[in-house]
Amino acid sequence: MRWWDIDPVLELEKNLFPEDAWSRGMFWSELAHSRGPEATRRYVVAETGDRIVGYAGLASSGDLADIQTIAVARDHQGTGLGSRLLTELLRAATAFECSEVMLECRVDNVRAQRLYERFGFEPIGFRRGYYQPGNVDALVMRLTTAPKSGSAAESTSVQGTEING
Repeated sequence: MRWWDIDPVLELEKNLFPEDAWSRGMFWSELAHSRGPEATRRYVVAETGDRIVGYAGLASSGDLADIQTIAVARDHQGTGLGSRLLTELLRAATAFECSEVMLECRVDNVRAQRLYERFGFEPIGFRRGYYQPGNVDALVMRLTTAPKSGSAAESTSVQGTEING
């Protein structure tokens, strides 16, 4: 993800997460930490033609990584794109030499929970009222080992969609 991707990413963000969408400033702040030798973030976008149809981001600190966001346009959900984005984030966690990856997921987002479980994430707790203003709880999940090579996500192909960092 680059600065010129922020406007289309914001449009997708507001469409998918109308109640708790990230602001332009939040994306700028994350991207400020994603370049150079001291980078602690990795953000990618998925494009079909000239359209951004997904994005994802990861933050690292020491040997711990945290998945900040994964989003897939509604018309691309169920195509394997979420798996491809997650695979890219896990590659970044490996590059950052992180031994543990954490994430929060809405308790009512069962589809995302199943995706994370396929990659080996395990539920470890809850954050009550984490998602505001809806006061929705978050399920906290953790992955302590890298996904095995040859996983379903690595073999998933989405025609015409490119993942770009």
